[in-house]
Amino acid sequence: MKTPVERRRRVVVTGMGVETPIGNDPTVFYNNLLEGISGVSLIENFDCSQFPTRIAAEIKSVSTEGFVEPKLAKRTDKFMLYMLLAGKKALADGGVTGDAMDELNKARCGILIGSAMGGLKLFEEGSDVFRSSPYRKLSPYSVPLLTTNMGSAMLARDLGWMGPNYSISTACATSNFCILTAANHILRGEADMMLCGGSDAAVVPFGVGGFVACRALSQRNNDPTKASRPWDTDRDGFVLGEGAGVLILEELQHAKRRGATIYAEFLGGSFTCDAYHMTDPHPEGTGIIECIEKALAESGVSKEEVNYVNAHGTSTPVGDLKEFQAVAHCFGKNPELKMNSTKSMVGHLVGAAGAVEAVATVQAIQTGWIHPNINLENPDNGVDIKLLVGRKKERMDIKVALSNSFGFGGQNSSILFAPYLHN
Repeated sequence: MKTPVERRRRVVVTGMGVETPIGNDPTVFYNNLLEGISGVSLIENFDCSQFPTRIAAEIKSVSTEGFVEPKLAKRTDKFMLYMLLAGKKALADGGVTGDAMDELNKARCGILIGSAMGGLKLFEEGSDVFRSSPYRKLSPYSVPLLTTNMGSAMLARDLGWMGPNYSISTACATSNFCILTAANHILRGEADMMLCGGSDAAVVPFGVGGFVACRALSQRNNDPTKASRPWDTDRDGFVLGEGAGVLILEELQHAKRRGATIYAEFLGGSFTCDAYHMTDPHPEGTGIIECIEKALAESGVSKEEVNYVNAHGTSTPVGDLKEFQAVAHCFGKNPELKMNSTKSMVGHLVGAAGAVEAVATVQAIQTGWIHPNINLENPDNGVDIKLLVGRKKERMDIKVALSNSFGFGGQNSSILFAPYLHN
């Protein structure tokens, strides 16, 4: 690993915020992961009785009080609502409120929070209105509040942050792309602090129906909590989820000057593209392998230093095996290495997945515990069970953690975190 002297600027995590099916606070969320609590249940958001998939990881209730103004909360899509909530909770967690907020150089504070799907519910509602009365009854907010960049823009409006502000949309790899790109703004000296992550709320008829049409979703409707089962022989597709995750990334000296709590250090990462298929991974795992190896090389981390992988692990028949094989190829028979999938409990949060899993990764570093793969009952013949976390949490002193996210279009992303060393 590169020494601090070799890295002129260092990036650390100083705040976290989440909205998930199993908790809207990082500590509650991670404790529920450690206890193996699933957020998957029958869909309540709409009538899906005619759908072959009738389960999802929904957020059943959400409180906006003190975070989002009532008018905006009423008219906006849930993807933006979750983004605003997670972003402001990350700021509160990081101590960036009141006088601390006022003391920031807001021209050097930016926001990069993406979404894969954007405002699907608003799009559905607008389409219904448009069909009945072309444009005359459409809300003037129809377009602004469903575009993926608007969550970052609305946060900037509320905070007065004038630094880099945009969104990235790379399907299920969105969050990792945002996190690494945000870190690069800091490393290049363009910002001192960045809010970054992802948000999605695709548990709506069009979202569920679209993924059903792709034959991507589990149909284990009679046993929802058992439906998401990465690397298990009986997996039959992923479970759609919703939520948001946001991190505060901050330049180390800036964090020290304001007395911030430092949760972990962000070491770097990489992106690649399979350039192969619209939805399927490359059969040789070429893009994933190159992504992991580039992430290690560009971060100055040796493969022996990585002892924890928070996997993409969606619970699809092909995807799980390709990722496992790629990880095994990159790290060999490292007896210390362990891998798990947060999606076994929260489902697949699409563009929010990587950020929520990044929070889980940082919490694993903080607590010294890694969460279980709750439904790994009959491991696939193509995996080595010794590499996978079982159905109970495990104690681990994490040296370096790798978090993977892959998306439709062959988008691959790998990012690295480590305990912050006080030097």
